[in-house]
Amino acid sequence: MTEFLAGQFDIAVIGAGHAGIEAALAAARLGMETIVFTINLDAVGNMPCNPAIGGTGKGHLVRELDALGGEMAKAADACCIQYRLLNKGKGPAVWSLRAQADRRRYQEYMKHTLEQQDHLTVRQGEVVEVRTENGAVSAVVLATGAVFSVKAVILATGTYLAGRTIVGECVEESGPDGMHAAGRLTDSLLKLGLPLRRFKTGTPPRVNARSVDFDEMELQPGDALPVPFSYGTQSPPENRAVCWLTWTTEETLRIVRENLDRAPMYSGVIEGVGPRYCPSFETKVVRFPDKLRHQLFVEPMGLNTEELYIQGFSSSMPEEVQIRMLRSVPGLRHAVMTRPAYAIEYCIDPLALRPTLECKAVPGLYGAGQFNGSSGYEEAAVQGFAVGVNAVRKLRGECDFILSRSESYIGTLIDDLVTKGTNEPYRMMTSRSEYRLLLRQDNADQRLTRRGYDIGLVPEARLRAVEAKYDAVAREIARLTHTGVSPSPALAAFLAEKGTADAPDGCPLVALLRRPQLTYADLAPFDPDRPDLPADVAEQVEISVKYEGYIQRQQKQVEDFQKMERRRLPPDLDYSSIQGLRLEAREKLNAVRPADLGQASRISGVSPADVTALMIYLER
Repeated sequence: MTEFLAGQFDIAVIGAGHAGIEAALAAARLGMETIVFTINLDAVGNMPCNPAIGGTGKGHLVRELDALGGEMAKAADACCIQYRLLNKGKGPAVWSLRAQADRRRYQEYMKHTLEQQDHLTVRQGEVVEVRTENGAVSAVVLATGAVFSVKAVILATGTYLAGRTIVGECVEESGPDGMHAAGRLTDSLLKLGLPLRRFKTGTPPRVNARSVDFDEMELQPGDALPVPFSYGTQSPPENRAVCWLTWTTEETLRIVRENLDRAPMYSGVIEGVGPRYCPSFETKVVRFPDKLRHQLFVEPMGLNTEELYIQGFSSSMPEEVQIRMLRSVPGLRHAVMTRPAYAIEYCIDPLALRPTLECKAVPGLYGAGQFNGSSGYEEAAVQGFAVGVNAVRKLRGECDFILSRSESYIGTLIDDLVTKGTNEPYRMMTSRSEYRLLLRQDNADQRLTRRGYDIGLVPEARLRAVEAKYDAVAREIARLTHTGVSPSPALAAFLAEKGTADAPDGCPLVALLRRPQLTYADLAPFDPDRPDLPADVAEQVEISVKYEGYIQRQQKQVEDFQKMERRRLPPDLDYSSIQGLRLEAREKLNAVRPADLGQASRISGVSPADVTALMIYLER
């Protein structure tokens, strides 16, 4: 193969999925000459699994990315066809927005966004080698022999590295949706010393809507008043599609049990570890033997296709078994399968990465998304954004861009990966954060817009709008605090109707709002001077007042956490020489090389006694 110099760039991004898109856009928007490679240009922004954005915990990530200046939320609002705010019956800490997307429209939007971006070149081609010079990244090489000189490389390869798709006994070297795998790049990364390993993810079958009996299913409409993902979306999104709910049967379970010996997960064909929180259907049957039925959500793939996605039916069973499984389900008894379910294996051990997501062993080489052991479009996108910013800042000699656990779910995700590692595909959930009442999806703009402005990806007008919003919140809370309501028969009757105690001596409006039975809107008849507030401001007023005590308690926890984070650890510290550390702690600390005492305390195998020994060492 004759090689030739095809171009020179600052940053090369390998992969144009959700991680690669955000990485490339962030780097280019910060002025770096960037090139993004994809095996097939028609696969940019592909959603090979469920075409949906958000969900529990994931919706928080999308909102945070939007506040920082990322693209995913804007694309979602342009391309989503059904919106639902999950967990609305619970507290605001776990409210999470989820929307079904038009798969092809989303791809078109993202591809065109990349093509229009200044300082960004979009290139179809298979990268087969990452080259280094003096131990640092220097170039990438395509299968055609084209060589691109670069200063940094971002690996956003998703499930393509030595990818294998598995449908029963049919095992093929392949990426998702029939794309070919990146085998030669895998070999190149192994030669660089990267600790690659195998995780497994999967997709369910798709069916033709014309073969589905929707009368046997339960309708799942979108919200009456949809909420957009992006803080910049001015008009409310429109629900243009519906989903349906059905259930598996005992016949479905019988079919799976009788064919478990043919299931690659249990026959030894699949080497990788599967996701705990989104397992294959056959794993559900084995893991929950007493459960007689399982929910399945039937969701559209877009407005201009008859394909439906059967969420909850992920599988790697043989195709003929999958067809029998489908036809044992109400509403799907005559279903025509358009695509069989398959499992796919992909990743690097994330403990090999720094908090900036740069590889410890190869300066200038970064990882993002499923390559790092995560699962999900949203987890990938936020990592891509962080990596793109960090690659730029390192090339410019600027300080690292690292989000804290106490200010974002993004910080929690990245810290979990590089500090604790993961033995299974990592999925974001609200329960992973110690500070979830502070890190709500509704206040991501308050928490992170300033950070986005400081790094250069949020315009000043957007920052000023967010500041004005929260100034309005503070003014209204102050007004409610100093505005009283007098006792009256009308007030007494109203409070009795709401099931809360009377206020015979009157009280400030803020005291009424603190009561769980009352909302901000309920106070309107007793508040003649009430200003006409935008809905998002009114929401912030209500949440801030009702959860004030809990919020203050978590803020105190954050202050204690930040004290630990301020205790920096020397990057070249030899933990083997510190007396009082257990052998396991010495090994783990030397491997992870934590930046501070807080990160050290979160490493699996480092005990409180080991942290105390470190504190004593630092005092000395």
